[in-house]
Amino acid sequence: MPTASRRGRRRDTPPPRTGSSEAEVLRGFLDYLRNSMSAKVAGAPEPQVRTAGVPSGTNLLGLLNHLTCVERATFLGEKVTDWQATFHAAPEDSVAEVVTRYRETVERANGVLDGCTDLGEPVTRRRPERPAPSVRWALTHMIEETGRHAGHADILRELIDATTGR
Repeated sequence: MPTASRRGRRRDTPPPRTGSSEAEVLRGFLDYLRNSMSAKVAGAPEPQVRTAGVPSGTNLLGLLNHLTCVERATFLGEKVTDWQATFHAAPEDSVAEVVTRYRETVERANGVLDGCTDLGEPVTRRRPERPAPSVRWALTHMIEETGRHAGHADILRELIDATTGR
């Protein structure tokens, strides 16, 4: 097991200073967590990035793959039939590809959010046959989901190569 060292430490990034509206605060914190999550995975070494760090099978690359699927389902209306399968990246996917896919999904999700002017209205998305959550609920859910998995990622990355910080 690696020991903590100065070279593995990154400067911790404090929470964002956002605008004062509810939407600015929610989006600011979500983007902060998204950036933290993608930075935690970027540059992680193979094969450790996809190796289970705990008995449940959770691995760093799988967490980011899962969050990509949650973003797509929540903001883009994509259907997920097997949530458990989202916790594993395909063997042929590189770390860079999974990180890029996540960042591109975040960009698309933010495009949807840019068109939402009322947090109480449903998220505008492609699957009108399925009721959409309110923008407020979707943002709060993604903050919770991303924050939870960012905490897991912090621990997994430190176990891999002693890298800490956001």
